[in-house]
Amino acid sequence: MIALHHVQVSCPPGGESAARAFYGAALGLTEVAKPAVLAARGGVWFRDPGVEVHVGVEADFRPARKAHPAFVVDDPDALAERLQAAGSDVRWDDDFPGYRRFYTADGHGNRVEVLSPAP
Repeated sequence: MIALHHVQVSCPPGGESAARAFYGAALGLTEVAKPAVLAARGGVWFRDPGVEVHVGVEADFRPARKAHPAFVVDDPDALAERLQAAGSDVRWDDDFPGYRRFYTADGHGNRVEVLSPAP
């Protein structure tokens, strides 16, 4: 069996607050403590049942415009509204048959996909 443990995205040095605002407050993931040996590197981790996102610090950070995590949600419309209320742009996309999905970006410009099986 193979299972995905986590997805890592990057942020610039000092970018933890923007990561908390997007992945924690807007997306609704729970922040979890990093192991002490890794906490010294900066960054922040988030978890929800079946999902773990690690935001790591990169000195020469460039946002990921193509690579991205994709989150399956029950109600993409409600999440889109919450993200827009938090200041995130939402771009709906109809190119994935059988799914309703949109793209947005985290607080550092990294691409994020949100999708739900079409009714």
